[in-house]
Amino acid sequence: MKTKQFNLAEAKAKLSHLVDRAARGEFFVIAKAGLPVAKLGPFQAAPKKIKFGVLTGRLSKRTLAELEAPLDQETINLMNDSALIG
Repeated sequence: MKTKQFNLAEAKAKLSHLVDRAARGEFFVIAKAGLPVAKLGPFQAAPKKIKFGVLTGRLSKRTLAELEAPLDQETINLMNDSALIG
């Protein structure tokens, strides 16, 4: 689907309508003197950053040992089994 382009004056006149459509997922290009200068589209929040260390001091030594222990060969073989991958 081709992105629709509006000149600046037309975009100003229809801004509320264009914002509503953008909120529903459409994109628009706004041009000044025929040259694209801006893009209007749906807002996408930045992905949440991973916060490391949030479980520090909250896990038991046993749980930590189990998480850090190497996997047994049977588990590795199951993970590598192409029939499970789909």
